[in-house]
Amino acid sequence: MNATLYPLHTALSLAASGVPVLPLRRGKVPFGNCTACAGNACGGRPNMKTPGPCDCPGVCHAWAAATTWPGVIVSPPWQAAWRRAVCVGYHPGGAGLTVVDLDDADAITWARATLPATRTVPTTRGEHWIYRGATTSRNNVRPGVDIKSTMSYARYLGAGTGSMTDLPDTVRALVAKVPAPARQAPRTVTAAAPLGGGDCPHRSPVFLERGIAMAVQQITAARSAVHATVYRTFLAVLARHGRCGCLSEAHVTRLFTAAQSKGETARHCTDAWTNARTTLGL
Repeated sequence: MNATLYPLHTALSLAASGVPVLPLRRGKVPFGNCTACAGNACGGRPNMKTPGPCDCPGVCHAWAAATTWPGVIVSPPWQAAWRRAVCVGYHPGGAGLTVVDLDDADAITWARATLPATRTVPTTRGEHWIYRGATTSRNNVRPGVDIKSTMSYARYLGAGTGSMTDLPDTVRALVAKVPAPARQAPRTVTAAAPLGGGDCPHRSPVFLERGIAMAVQQITAARSAVHATVYRTFLAVLARHGRCGCLSEAHVTRLFTAAQSKGETARHCTDAWTNARTTLGL
């Protein structure tokens, strides 16, 4: 079946085989978030256990929206997206796969000399080599080579040829991260200075303690929309205390512990914290 002419049919077929799918618009990119999810205001929920990345029924949060649920794929919000879609995207990591995206002839030559043969799919300028096994996604691991697996999406360009083989250690080594630098010692409440110089406005530890306690209470009291509540709370704490340096690792740990007591994972907490910092320009 032609994935370009019949994207919805192709998507349903892939989903039935356990491959999470999403529609891609012109430019071969995901549809943008809805108004309620713009700027990740909803907090997001990038996992594959729910019919979407958050409570929004639309095609939000790019790769995180990919799903195998037929009811979601044919729902009215998704139908509207499929009518505008130019092709089908899928989340390789969600299907336990890794795509080695070879963008030119030199990259293909390197792969043929370095990697074990596997299922191959022709692309506009090169080839996708598809392996069994998921790994971290990373672009530009070498000239003309991107790795697409977890937290990423790839275009579906057909079934390809050849037998799929296990992901080789060579590819895992390409995406291995450089060890993070040692974490700095926790900063004190009274000695830290705000960005731009000057005295810290939170000279009294009681002021900061009250703010953290209220934030913890707000998270633990959430009965719904926990992801959004965690994100908004992190955003509020950072907006008030993030620029002067008075937050310590102990404060952050208290906030993360409260979020995890409501079912959030450590990774989701880190993502929400990072997104809040980015939003505030910290």
